[in-house]
Amino acid sequence: MSTLVGNCLVAQSGGPTSVINASACGVIQEAFRTGEINQVYGALNGIAGVLNEDLFSFNEESPEEIELLKVTPASALGSCRYKLKSIEQSEGDFERIIEVFKAHNIRYFFYIGGNDSMDTAYKVSRYAQKVGYDLKSIGVPKTIDNDLPITDHTPGFGSTAKFIATSIKEVGLDARVYNYSTVTICELMGRNAGWITASSALAKKYEDDAPHFIYLPEVPFSFEQFDKDIRTALEKYNYAVVAVSEGIKNEEGKYISEMCSDTQMKDAFGHVQLGGVTGILEAYVSQNICKKVRSVNYSTIQRSAAHCASLTDNEEAYLCGAMAVRYAIEGHTGKMVGLFRENTKDYHCETQLVDLDDVANKEKPIPKEWLNEEGNYVTQEFIDYVRPLIMGEVKIRMENGIPRYCKLNKKLIERKVGPWNVK
Repeated sequence: MSTLVGNCLVAQSGGPTSVINASACGVIQEAFRTGEINQVYGALNGIAGVLNEDLFSFNEESPEEIELLKVTPASALGSCRYKLKSIEQSEGDFERIIEVFKAHNIRYFFYIGGNDSMDTAYKVSRYAQKVGYDLKSIGVPKTIDNDLPITDHTPGFGSTAKFIATSIKEVGLDARVYNYSTVTICELMGRNAGWITASSALAKKYEDDAPHFIYLPEVPFSFEQFDKDIRTALEKYNYAVVAVSEGIKNEEGKYISEMCSDTQMKDAFGHVQLGGVTGILEAYVSQNICKKVRSVNYSTIQRSAAHCASLTDNEEAYLCGAMAVRYAIEGHTGKMVGLFRENTKDYHCETQLVDLDDVANKEKPIPKEWLNEEGNYVTQEFIDYVRPLIMGEVKIRMENGIPRYCKLNKKLIERKVGPWNVK
């Protein structure tokens, strides 16, 4: 066990999820239970908040509100898209981070996020070791995209999959009520990995149920195949519902969404901001196949629908946060908490540590063997993989007919180092 005594800091980064706050709650409540950690700080807006020294103390927050974090969607601590460059390129950022840590005796750093966030946790750990500052830096996985390698799956994905499957089932029931042909195109998140979109297959129970076809970034998109698929569904069922990832590309690797714009916006990490593929497909269907066509862009609701969260996902998110603290107290650093499925009849996962440099900036696509030969649907193996992750319902506290979510004060503590301005 570690004899390192000091304060800890928890922060969130990247896109929110329905259960990212459950992970934060796991970190906070477990940190309070240790004898090594005194103050439990939160950083406002991720690593940007660390650089700006925008910190607040969970010791001053209501235990009731902290408990409500377990069922509150989005990022209660705030998020950011600030990218730390390499240590050689921007050592000033790292010097500042260690300066802030020293000023507040922060010896434990827990960063909750996806690919780029794990890169941040890794670089901070490396730099602390380089300058001889005793810091335990642990990454806590989070991403609805489910594209982090090594870990079996990521907290956030199960709840999104549950919401998508539920919603697609409802959209399908709505789409089939007419006596004339209709086409519905559902656009879901997924840049280079189609896990979210593929989870829509959970909605199908009978052959004529939605979705009829699924289009993923792992398979080059063909308008010819798309045309054939839509006509097949209309002929058989008189309606067609398809699920499509925002990141589908053609044979040349160009995003289909780019066909409607020559100027694509990019985020701080250099990622093209996607969206709008349904408009292109809707126009194609309207002009070539069927006039009664509509599109549904799920946008950010698919990552914040806590009212339809998976209990399994919620509990695993909390577990990852709590175990991050335990691993750090044991003396580990430069690691991420991973989930590993046991090979048993009943679903069960355990946590293990993963090297952050094996995860940072890497992506995990859907295995090709989990896609059908035509590339327009998934196999039963995929269904069997995802099904356990959506099981169970989270009990939401209700007030006046709507959910009562956490409301933190987030009163910033007094700064001890000089000014810094990161937006």
